[in-house]
Amino acid sequence: MTDLSATDFAVVVYREDESWETEVLPVALTEDLTGLIHALRQQPSIAGTIGLVSVGDDFFVAIRLLGDEEMVFLSDVTASVDWPLAQQVLDYLDIPVPDDEDLDQVLPVGDMSIFADLGLDEMELGAISGDLDLYPDEMLLSIAGRLGFAQPFERALDTLG
Repeated sequence: MTDLSATDFAVVVYREDESWETEVLPVALTEDLTGLIHALRQQPSIAGTIGLVSVGDDFFVAIRLLGDEEMVFLSDVTASVDWPLAQQVLDYLDIPVPDDEDLDQVLPVGDMSIFADLGLDEMELGAISGDLDLYPDEMLLSIAGRLGFAQPFERALDTLG
């Protein structure tokens, strides 16, 4: 079992009455992609439901459910060697776990255009996820700011203590 620290969190983001809302999900979902997708499906939203997960100081996962479509993004493919959630994302995306010689590069995988219709294009998402000076929670805050829900996102994180 991976050691869960205070930096591990999962939140659901959705639109309600023209404003963004966020809620913290159980920390156990930071290790369970299937459970995470199921939890996101429980929150209906016209604009789709977004799940944002930060794990350790290593990586984040973004999931967007829009109708029947499931879009999944992993900020660092190399995290799949050490973290169950990252490995589950690779399995979901049908991408092999990187070999040892491929572990020297931090590369995102998955749906790079996950937020393109909301104003965050593939290049920006790649730049944010590739910024090695930022921790995953800071990357997610940057994404939240670009998508227009930084304040509700910060409020949700403040409840974590």
